[in-house]
Amino acid sequence: MPKLSKAIEEIVKRYQEWQRLSQLKEGASTIHVDEVASRVAAFYEKIKGVVEWREEHLLRKGAIERSLKRRVFLKEEDNVKELAESLVYELIRGGHFPNDKIPESKINDIQRILEKYFFIFRKMPKIAEEEIKLRDWLIEIASYEIEKTLAPILKEELLINLMTDSLKEKIVINKGIISIGGISEKEKEIQIFIACQKSLFKFDEPIISYYLLNKKYPNWPKISPKEKEVLLEISKNIYNTKQEIKSHLNHPASEKFFSVCERNTAPYLILGDIIFSNSSDILEKINDPEALEGLIKKAYRQRLTKLKKRIGRAAVYSTVSVFITKIALAIAIEIPIDKYITGSFNGLSLGINILFPPFLMFLLVSTIKPPSKDNLQKLTMEIMKLCYSQKNNDAYEIKIAKKSKGALSAIVFLFYGLTFIVSFAIIIEVLKKLNFGILSMAIFIFFVSVISFLGVKIRERSKELTVGTKKEGFIQSIFDFFTLPIVLVGKWLSEKWSKLNVALIISILIDAPLLTFVEFLEQWRYFLKEKKEKIH
Repeated sequence: MPKLSKAIEEIVKRYQEWQRLSQLKEGASTIHVDEVASRVAAFYEKIKGVVEWREEHLLRKGAIERSLKRRVFLKEEDNVKELAESLVYELIRGGHFPNDKIPESKINDIQRILEKYFFIFRKMPKIAEEEIKLRDWLIEIASYEIEKTLAPILKEELLINLMTDSLKEKIVINKGIISIGGISEKEKEIQIFIACQKSLFKFDEPIISYYLLNKKYPNWPKISPKEKEVLLEISKNIYNTKQEIKSHLNHPASEKFFSVCERNTAPYLILGDIIFSNSSDILEKINDPEALEGLIKKAYRQRLTKLKKRIGRAAVYSTVSVFITKIALAIAIEIPIDKYITGSFNGLSLGINILFPPFLMFLLVSTIKPPSKDNLQKLTMEIMKLCYSQKNNDAYEIKIAKKSKGALSAIVFLFYGLTFIVSFAIIIEVLKKLNFGILSMAIFIFFVSVISFLGVKIRERSKELTVGTKKEGFIQSIFDFFTLPIVLVGKWLSEKWSKLNVALIISILIDAPLLTFVEFLEQWRYFLKEKKEKIH
């Protein structure tokens, strides 16, 4: 019988030990919020989650980030203990964390985290153009640290480290054709670490930045606000630290590393589902190849079902979010301009503008193909290689082609530009024939581009259980020629939109008064409860 890998055995033992230690102690005080107030807040959060659509795994961090930015803007950081307490209560009321499950001691942990970041805010060099950007960047990182403190994610971290260690030996850099001045072993490891986070759990830049900050300052999560000398040194160098992290995230080879990691994600995800299944005899089961094969089949079917549901939800929520924004724009801008400025109102263009983006999303999602029939067999083989100490000669080469020079480079650039011109020229010509005005055309192109990007992103997510890569044919290449420019414009628009402080404005104008009302409702119900108790 093959011997179980020491790395896998160590992960199982660490997880089981962590589970044992993280059990809530009997009699420990937990945070309780009023159920009625919680239902009101949670309902509002669900509506807001549809309007300001984010991917599911980023919703909680987004809520913390939005709340922190609002509180910092309103200068609430003067009383950090009160801020930490009200933040945690707000998150539990909003349904982001369970009621009666979070120990009260966590408020002190959140206070310590906030004090650490606020110290850096105060002591970092004041550079007019960069200060606000740096503060926002730190708030985004702090948001994840707070989320991780309230809901630890050891499972994800263990899998990321397992995949990083595994691929370190398998990924080979082709130095003969590399055009970026070479890459050090340290940079290679960092790029694999980043790519594993992106491919396994779709972590965004703030989350990855948190882990890169941990690599630079290994004691980062435990740094106390009392360690003023340590924090002062970090504060002085924080701009350089940010630039260093950004350089890792924007490395010329980053997409190449991601591509390799992405096509090797499935075995780690399924293995994670198996070893973190809370089964006390899991080590005994995975020591037996036959039993492991049965567990793989079961975990694969379960994850495939969940994946289909998640894709469906993402498609619906992203489309509804865009649809609501489109309706709002139509009422606020498009209809008034058409009616009162141009003097004509085109109902057909408005109807197409509203209905075509959801139809496009439906088309993109409904044509997603399930994994091939032999995918499970390939997956089983890869997991067996991971679990048992067998010789594994798999190697993945990172190739970065030399940049074209002179006339050839100019031709490639012109051809790339031509794809944009042809794609958008066709769209504009069709819209002209449908009597679209200039504003209606701009709005149509904006929403079709964004929906195309979101749809393609969802299609990519659907491949997380596919082992290896699927070869693309000639027809797919022609299709990409015309659609890629639209998707790239959609990506650019989405990134620019996310950088606008629209969410902060909404948070200040709507969240603040509504959450004040929810807090009042909770206090009022506690007051009534106390009065009723005095009747007996």
